[in-house]
Amino acid sequence: MLVGHEWADDACVYRINDEQAIVQTLDFFTPIVDDPYTFGQIAAANAISDIYAMGAKPIFALNIVGFPLAALGHDVLSQILQGGADKAAEAGIFVTGGHSIDDAEPKYGMCVTGLVHPDKIMSNEGAKVGDKLVLTKPLGVGVLTTAVKRELRTEEQIQPAIHSMAAINRPGGDAVAEVGASAATDVTGYGLAGHLREVAAASKVGMKLHLGALPVLPEVMDLLKEKCFPGGTKKNWLYFRQHIDFAPDLTDEEQLLVCDAQTSGGMVISVPADKCDAMVASLKKHGALAHAVIGEVVADHPGRISVIR
Repeated sequence: MLVGHEWADDACVYRINDEQAIVQTLDFFTPIVDDPYTFGQIAAANAISDIYAMGAKPIFALNIVGFPLAALGHDVLSQILQGGADKAAEAGIFVTGGHSIDDAEPKYGMCVTGLVHPDKIMSNEGAKVGDKLVLTKPLGVGVLTTAVKRELRTEEQIQPAIHSMAAINRPGGDAVAEVGASAATDVTGYGLAGHLREVAAASKVGMKLHLGALPVLPEVMDLLKEKCFPGGTKKNWLYFRQHIDFAPDLTDEEQLLVCDAQTSGGMVISVPADKCDAMVASLKKHGALAHAVIGEVVADHPGRISVIR
């Protein structure tokens, strides 16, 4: 076992031989949007993302389903599974089967398997002092989906967020394979700061983030000022701020942004400084939604995140 649970990595990695290692992950959740097909796409994109975040190539997936068939019917379930299958096809893989149970609340996701060369694993332990941090999707989907739940926005009004969640992280995976990197992780439930804290702790380095460099979805900051954010975002903020040094001039809203709980967020790639321009160019070429240099890896305050304006 090359990567297990020790440093909260995105997937486990098991060596087969000197040239190949199996990468495996599992992820599922309740609906984040009303449309069944779109829900299937987002859940699949989110699960497959963990393979790319490990520097690996996905090869196949299995469905995980909990569903109230009597209440919602076969058609809704078919749309969810079709969304997942189409997103898997976009990643170049097959859904080879799966397992379903009767459940009062719909749940869907995937167990995804990939392959990686043992020397090219992107684990949380790999970040190096002097690396640049590059983010591949904008932040704020937690805030925007909460706005829909509170009827402050409609799903039609947050289409940029839905498009972002449904986008697979293949551009990030392709860029890492093309350029090379030190470490990578995807940004999901613990928010940007929480997942970077995991990398910082595993790698025994510090992280410095530049708030002004963060790509942010439209209207997110306005909604934060209206106290619209998910419970998970507040929990992240309350917990992870013991590991975060926020600059004194940052507002609560700006601090919450860094902790916003993401669904199917982007990748943060820790790349040597001399490869940063090539990484940004590769992300652009492969169609990443963002390619922002948001900070750097530092020697001081190991295990901690500093956030400056």
